[in-house]
Amino acid sequence: MRIYSKEDYRELDEKKFKLVQMDHDIKDEKFEQEPVGFFKDALIRFRQNKASVLAFFIICIVLFFTIFGPYMNSYGFNDQNSDTINMPCKIPLLAPLGICDGGKVIVNRRADLLGDPSYYPEGSILEVFNEREIQGVKMVDVKVDYYKYTGNGDKCFWFGTDYLGRDLWTRLWRGSRVSLLIAFVSVITNVFIGVIYGSIAGYYGGKVDMILMRITEIISALPRIVIITMFIMYFGTGLFAIIMALVVKGWVHTARMVRAQFYRFKQREYVLAARTLGIRDGILIFRHILPNAIGPIITSSMIAIPSAIFAESFLAYIGLGLQAPEPSIGVLLSQGQKVLLHYPNQSIIPGILISVLMISFNLFANGLRDSFDPTLRGA
Repeated sequence: MRIYSKEDYRELDEKKFKLVQMDHDIKDEKFEQEPVGFFKDALIRFRQNKASVLAFFIICIVLFFTIFGPYMNSYGFNDQNSDTINMPCKIPLLAPLGICDGGKVIVNRRADLLGDPSYYPEGSILEVFNEREIQGVKMVDVKVDYYKYTGNGDKCFWFGTDYLGRDLWTRLWRGSRVSLLIAFVSVITNVFIGVIYGSIAGYYGGKVDMILMRITEIISALPRIVIITMFIMYFGTGLFAIIMALVVKGWVHTARMVRAQFYRFKQREYVLAARTLGIRDGILIFRHILPNAIGPIITSSMIAIPSAIFAESFLAYIGLGLQAPEPSIGVLLSQGQKVLLHYPNQSIIPGILISVLMISFNLFANGLRDSFDPTLRGA
């Protein structure tokens, strides 16, 4: 490393230097980029999580169909027709591929009747297989176009029909709307109560925390099924009763989590500095401490949505769900499992939907948790 002497500096070219006069203002250069705030930084990092972005779009698609899906055909959610009972799925775009083509296998049929139009209308036979002879009579299994076979060739039920001939496409999306409404309202209420309750307990601590936590222990000790049964017996099997039954104990987990986060952050230096400057408790709670806990809150809230849908499904299974004819995902699963072996589409389709919702909300929640984590800001 070379050390410059005074002689070296005298040899420097003066033209390479520019003197700053006393009348010139020296200022910092302006920022070339726009300032990035907390939420904009969170959005930038959320976009980098491809799985969470995909999950967000899937949730948006499901929400779109819950709003507009019931109006995409001419069938009402409670339109009953004895001529279209337990029809299979038929989607014209997928029918040429042999998928959802309205076909149904009929077993143990006499082979000599295959050409009789009184038994098999024209064009109703799709495939004949498993030929055999039973007591001297040739028997076969026949895959038929069940719509033509039953004289409903002019109709098309995308997801099939149930035991009363009601269109499952319309009922699925209307039921999804009801289930998501129950889930969103109950989760938002739980988060609102839990955040306020847990914030007070965690911030003040001491006797306040001890009293509030003993109350939560008493509430959490109550059997859930007893609470749900009491609410439904008193208010009836409606939306209000189910939402209230999910709210009574649902906020306890959020309150405990928020309390733990407050114990974690309330002794940090920036909180102590703000308290020294005389900042009020409300501002300390909601502006300085709570934003640090927003990641776990969002994660638990998103995970609680499919859990609420599962809880509603459980109520439908034990006969405490919504009253007929109003559908929900739980009601559809409860009705579909009774005919699972004969008409699996009535259980598989709502089962796939609830599984997609569960996975999507979990991935979406993980992305939001990482995005809103202040410790990762700028990473």
